[in-house]
Amino acid sequence: MKQFTHSAVAIALISALAACGGSGSDSTPTTEPDNSFSFDATEMVTNLTEDVIVAGYNDLADEGEAMLLATQTLVATPTQANLEAAQDAWKAARQPWEQGESHIFGPVDSMGIDPHLDSWPLNTIDLTTVLSTTTGFDAETIKSWNDDVQGFHTMEYLLFGDGVADNTKAIAELTANERDYLMGLAEVFRDYTKDLDDAWVVSHDASSGKAYGELLKNPGSDGNTFYSSNVGVVEELINGMIGIVDEVGNGKIADPFGESVSSADTSKVESQYSWNSLTDFSNNIIGVRNVYQGELTGAADKQGIVDFVAAADKDLATRVGTEIDNAILTIQAIEGSNDMPFRQAISDTEGRKRIQTAVDALSKLQTSLESDVLPLLKTWKV
Repeated sequence: MKQFTHSAVAIALISALAACGGSGSDSTPTTEPDNSFSFDATEMVTNLTEDVIVAGYNDLADEGEAMLLATQTLVATPTQANLEAAQDAWKAARQPWEQGESHIFGPVDSMGIDPHLDSWPLNTIDLTTVLSTTTGFDAETIKSWNDDVQGFHTMEYLLFGDGVADNTKAIAELTANERDYLMGLAEVFRDYTKDLDDAWVVSHDASSGKAYGELLKNPGSDGNTFYSSNVGVVEELINGMIGIVDEVGNGKIADPFGESVSSADTSKVESQYSWNSLTDFSNNIIGVRNVYQGELTGAADKQGIVDFVAAADKDLATRVGTEIDNAILTIQAIEGSNDMPFRQAISDTEGRKRIQTAVDALSKLQTSLESDVLPLLKTWKV
């Protein structure tokens, strides 16, 4: 009986201690899960600089040279075939430029190359005035004019026409003065694309400064006032991807799309004269894929942002890759089964449904990049 009593007390004490277990464990420090990860970014940054960014600007400079040669041929021999060859040269130059908008930082910004080449909308009033009052166009004079009467879209307007009913133009519609202006514009275009390429491989300030590519690849090196570590470089690359996804979904597509058919505005459609808008938009996101995967389409597999993400979260790396592909496919699907241009699709009931699908895909991708990929910089053990 006595023994039973002691056992009862012991049981009571154990029960009491167990009951107090919560307060006892409260004093134990809570261990936060370790979400940090390691990744050596040197190979990835080097590859993205050389095989994606510099390779893309080198392609653009080559296409700029080809564009000038095509217009020179058109002026010397104004035939329909040579006009169409110049149109093809314009489209070919458009590809590396649009894909390069996924990394639109550095010299393209500091040297003002973006507005020189791609100001939008076109100032058709000043353009008409220039054509009616000026002859004998030379490159240096054109460079002194406003950006909205030079660059891609001025050449596009002269090559393709107004784009309202079609994107074709007969050689008879292209006057001799327009051809001369076109050739001057192409020379200016060639010069700026070469300046941009040189800034990445020769000197970022066209003087004594190092090549911007060397600065990007060597953060923290002597005299590198742009990047102190790979954290800043990777952040720049991810923000570049976010920036163009935002611009395509919330600017290039959403602005002319409007809230309804009645508010759709074709005047806001970029590349509306050539009907190249959907190709532009998909190339913008293909550029995002190039940075993410680490190589231009069709090239051998190299390290890209996907490898950085996979080091932290393999499932996330796969999901973002799928979202990029889906964004590209939904943009391309806007044309439907009858190759409908974007400027017509914004006023078409079924076209608008397809556009909304693409906008939703871009929004989903942007959220993943902003909310899931960019925060990885905080848990990266550099």
